Amino acid sequence: MSDIRQQALDYHEFPVPGKTAVCLTKPAQTSHDLALAYSPGVAEPVREIAANPDDAYRYTNKGNTVAVITNGTAILGLGNLGPLASKPVMEGKSLLFKHFANIDSTDIQVKHLTTESFINTVEAIADTFGGINLEDIKAPECFEIERELIARCNVPVFHDDQHGTAIVTAAGMINALEIQNKKIETAIFVCLGAGAAAIACMSMLVKCGALRENIYMLDRQGVIHTRRDDLNEYKALFANNTDKRTLQDVIKDADVFLGVSGADLLTGEDIALMAPNPVVFACSNPDPEIKPELAHAIRKDLIMGTGRSDYPNQVNNVLCFPFIFRGALDVRASCINDEMKLAAVYAIAKLAKESVPDSVLAAYPNVSSLSFGAEYVLPKPMDPRLLPNVARAVAQAAIDSGVARLTNMPNY
Repeated sequence: MSDIRQQALDYHEFPVPGKTAVCLTKPAQTSHDLALAYSPGVAEPVREIAANPDDAYRYTNKGNTVAVITNGTAILGLGNLGPLASKPVMEGKSLLFKHFANIDSTDIQVKHLTTESFINTVEAIADTFGGINLEDIKAPECFEIERELIARCNVPVFHDDQHGTAIVTAAGMINALEIQNKKIETAIFVCLGAGAAAIACMSMLVKCGALRENIYMLDRQGVIHTRRDDLNEYKALFANNTDKRTLQDVIKDADVFLGVSGADLLTGEDIALMAPNPVVFACSNPDPEIKPELAHAIRKDLIMGTGRSDYPNQVNNVLCFPFIFRGALDVRASCINDEMKLAAVYAIAKLAKESVPDSVLAAYPNVSSLSFGAEYVLPKPMDPRLLPNVARAVAQAAIDSGVARLTNMPNY
C-alpha cells in the first residue's frame, strides 16, 4: 500500500504538478497571427456572438467543453474534505473526458455558504461551457442542486455520481439478470445505501422495468419503510410497505444485492440466504461490501461485480460519462434526459455481448479472453467501441426526443 501511495503522489507531482494543461489550437507565431487572435481581429467574432449567441459554437471552444464542478462535500469515499482537496479528483475527471472522448474539460472547485449560493455560482458561469458535470456533492443537497441547475442553465447538466453510476449499474444488471435467467420485472432487489448513487440506481432500474414494491432500500437505520417518519423526499420514493426491518430480513430470497454503502457490510451468511443464481454488485470503493473471494466461496451460482479494476465486472462510470457528453455536445442537446440515459444503458449492455477486439485484450495483459458471461457483463473501459456506440445512441436519443438543436447525426 505504501508503494502505491508514493507512486500516486509522484504521478501527480512529476514531471509537472497536476494532470491537465491548456494547448493552443491556432497559430501564434507572427504579428498577423496575434492580430487575428486578439486585437483587433478578435472584435469580429465578438460582434457576431453579441448579435447571435449561438455563434459562440462557431467561433469559440464552447461546443467541446465541459466544466467539472464540485464543492468537495463527498469526495470519493473520503467524505467532506473541502473544495481544494477535491481538485485532484476533478483533474482526473478532466483527464478521462479528454482521453476517452476528446472533450476539453475545466475543473472548478466552489466555496460557498449555502446551497443557493453554489447554484447561483454555477448558473453564473454555465454559458462559458458546452456542458456541466457535477461531481462529489453530498446528498440530499445534490438533488436540489442538479434540479435547479437543469432548470436555470441553457446547457446540459449531469451529476455523474447519480446518473453515471446508475447507467453503468443498470447496464451490468440487465446483462447479469439475463445470464442468471431472471426477469427484471419479477426480481427482488436489496439496495444497501440510500444516498445519491443508490437512489439514482434504483430509479434507473425502475425505468428499465423493476417494480418499486420489489425494491428494499436500507440506510443506517435499517429498511426504508412506509411507517418511518424520518425520511427525506428522495428516500421516501423507495419506502416499502413491509414489516421487514433488517438486512437479514430482506436479503432472504432476494435475487439482487446492490451495495453503495461501505466495506464489509454484507456477510457470507447474508448471501447464503439469497435466491438461487443471485447477482451481487458490491460497489463500495476501495473495499466492497463483501470480498469477491468470500462471496464466490459461499455461492458458486453467483454473478459478482465491484467498483474495482482488479476484479471482473467493474462497475465504472468511465463507461458512460465521457460518451454521454460526447453525444450531447455533438447534437447540441439542451439537456441530458431520461431517453438519452436509457439509450446509454442499452448501448453499454449490448456492447458486452459483442466479440472483444484484440486491442482490448492487449490493454489487459492479465486477461487471456473475454466473452459475454458471468465474469464479463460490462465492457472494459479501454474498449474503443464505447465512444462511437454510446455517443451515437445518446445523440440519436436526443434527436428523437426533441432536445437536440442540431439534427444531423455525427459520423462516429
